[in-house]
Amino acid sequence: MTPIRYGIIGSGMMGQEHMRNIALLDGARVSAVCDPDEGMRMQAQALAGQGAQAFGDHRALLAADLCDAYVLAAPNDLHAGLMRELLATDKPILCEKPLATTAADCRALMQAAEARRAPVWVAMEYRYMPPVERLRAALAEGVAGTPRMVSIREHRFPFLAKVGDWNRFNARTGGTMVEKCCHFFDLMRLLLNADPIRVYASGGADVNHKDERYDGRTPDMVDHAFVTVDFAGGTRAMLELCMFAEGSHWQEVVSVTGEKARLDACVPGPARFAPDGQERHSEFVISDRVTKREIREVVDVDARILRAGDHHGSTYFQHVRFLDLVRAGRGTPEVSLADGYWSVLVGEAAEQSIRTHQVIDLRTNGHSTASAA
Repeated sequence: MTPIRYGIIGSGMMGQEHMRNIALLDGARVSAVCDPDEGMRMQAQALAGQGAQAFGDHRALLAADLCDAYVLAAPNDLHAGLMRELLATDKPILCEKPLATTAADCRALMQAAEARRAPVWVAMEYRYMPPVERLRAALAEGVAGTPRMVSIREHRFPFLAKVGDWNRFNARTGGTMVEKCCHFFDLMRLLLNADPIRVYASGGADVNHKDERYDGRTPDMVDHAFVTVDFAGGTRAMLELCMFAEGSHWQEVVSVTGEKARLDACVPGPARFAPDGQERHSEFVISDRVTKREIREVVDVDARILRAGDHHGSTYFQHVRFLDLVRAGRGTPEVSLADGYWSVLVGEAAEQSIRTHQVIDLRTNGHSTASAA
């Protein structure tokens, strides 16, 4: 089997997580890495191993034509520009979330990709967490009945340090609701099988990074929030986010409730942030309304896969599917540019709602319009 050669554009923390997971795949290798930061570039080249080339500029990497597929993991505010250049190639692309920092840029990328034959996959890793996949399978089997409500809670650690501190400001990230929470808005839409129509959010930047200064500026990223999302057809979802809750037993709990049962996917945080430094199993729980019984299942994940990243194995399982698509040379990505757009649209609306204390309506040609709460 001829190995599929990957080029990694953006070789920081998330880029290197992608590399560790690609290394676990049969018939895949990283042939080139790119990052303007020399330290990250050298780390990534060493991680890629013998024969991998390193570039300080993405245009030089593209011109070298060493790759069969590209993974984009640069800072958020660079995604739109880099994606426009990647879309001009004939190679498959996996773009880290968010697709861009604004819904307008996402729409422009969708338009630019209309005539493209090679697939573009938006990296929504949380879909592929094993307990979430177990929940999705049970939902498809009708265990919950018709899904009416989705509730997602994430209680976790603050944003980590990144090169250039780019993740401290809304201007470069799109805001916490885009940078972090686009994952959850994507899950809501996927689990309810409906499009969002209305968003209301309340949140603030009250605890994290308050003593930090960057060129005299204080970070402005929201560190906690409640977000309510109404969906077409009358279903609804909510998010509870707290980024100063490192001691939580479960980092994420994703719940879907129908007329028959509630389904819970319970996910621990990364081992490196646990008090004992050990990986923990996730769980899947069925709370049956008819029998009044609770059924708990341990969801086991291979330790090698857990060690390859901070997302409970999801990056690996996503890459397995992306590699299948690349090898087939045709087919539809499981996470499309449209999916990436919707997740950013809701995140952008949630940021707007936090600032204005208004309900944001999404139904005017994909553009947000505000009304009094």
